[in-house]
Amino acid sequence: MNSDSDLQIAGDILEVPHLLQAPREHPATVAEFAGLARSIAADRAHWEHLVRYDATTRWYHRLRTGPGYEVWLLSWVPGQGSGLHGHGPSSGVLTVLDGELTERTERGTRALGAGAQRVFAPGYTHEVVNDTLEPAVSLHVYFPGLTEMPMHSAHSAHSARCAGAARDPLGSVST
Repeated sequence: MNSDSDLQIAGDILEVPHLLQAPREHPATVAEFAGLARSIAADRAHWEHLVRYDATTRWYHRLRTGPGYEVWLLSWVPGQGSGLHGHGPSSGVLTVLDGELTERTERGTRALGAGAQRVFAPGYTHEVVNDTLEPAVSLHVYFPGLTEMPMHSAHSAHSARCAGAARDPLGSVST
């Protein structure tokens, strides 16, 4: 038999246990956390009935916990925002489930539509706002679980924007 490859597998490869990796019970890599967020986003029946909209404050609900991580569901009515903040020692994955959110960082402003994901490391500072006329829903995965969310002043936000503009003389928005 002539084939494109000299390597051929005889028998069932799944019967060779030392070649298989055991599936992880919980995510352990950035890609796995992003995948967890995508799988939760795809399962609307799991989260959609939990969403509430509150005109006085951002609504949030802890959806899941695992060893060293938390998953939060948030809703945003028009005009609601997080304020400029960090996440302490936590990394995270922000996924927009419905609507559109605006993320502002020292590097610029970015519109995040449904399905958009942002992965960030400890020390990342941003502001998230619903600048549209429709409500939005987002999913946030933090690892390790969120233990602090230091807020930054408007002055530091202005300084961060000016610093970003100084690095980008054209004032273009990063994408």
